[in-house]
Amino acid sequence: MWKKFKNWLNQNFDNKEDRLRDRYLDIKNHEVTINGLDYFLAKAVIPDIPEILGIERAVYGGQTPWDDKAFQNEISRKQDRFYLVLRRNDWLVAFIGCNLNFETKDCHISNVAVAPNFQDHGLGYFLIAKIVKKARELEFNKVTLEVRVSNEKARSLYKDLGFREAGIKKGYYNDDHEDAIDMVMDLTEEPGIEE
Repeated sequence: MWKKFKNWLNQNFDNKEDRLRDRYLDIKNHEVTINGLDYFLAKAVIPDIPEILGIERAVYGGQTPWDDKAFQNEISRKQDRFYLVLRRNDWLVAFIGCNLNFETKDCHISNVAVAPNFQDHGLGYFLIAKIVKKARELEFNKVTLEVRVSNEKARSLYKDLGFREAGIKKGYYNDDHEDAIDMVMDLTEEPGIEE
């Protein structure tokens, strides 16, 4: 009797948030072609963390803004986090992560990095476009991120993708206390971007 009631309850009061999460965040690992080169796109898993930290060290002058425990916590949170990695010939060359707030319908990109040898090949654009597409599919209202004031290259990329500057966070970064620019893409008014 309890089993029948539980099935009836699930069928009649199914959570739309869970259905969207199951439908759009359960991606299949697959090959993608970006600017003529083949890569392997996958959801990040715990064994990827040493390579993720390696990319951070390469990008941030030997530093890792987040440690392995922070990434373990993030990647383990399947309900409100979403992390992707790109591999080329079995080497992890780029990653992105975001926080998903289903109550406020906000997606916040918390991490994005591309190995120096693979920068300027469209990988960052591809990964951000993928997250924006997922946010649209989840019926979110906006995508946000922070970027260093000094990172003109990233700021330009984000603007090309449709983000706009929305304020400054003074002394945001722990290592050197550089300011961060808040950037926002309003999904209720922006047209879609191409992957």
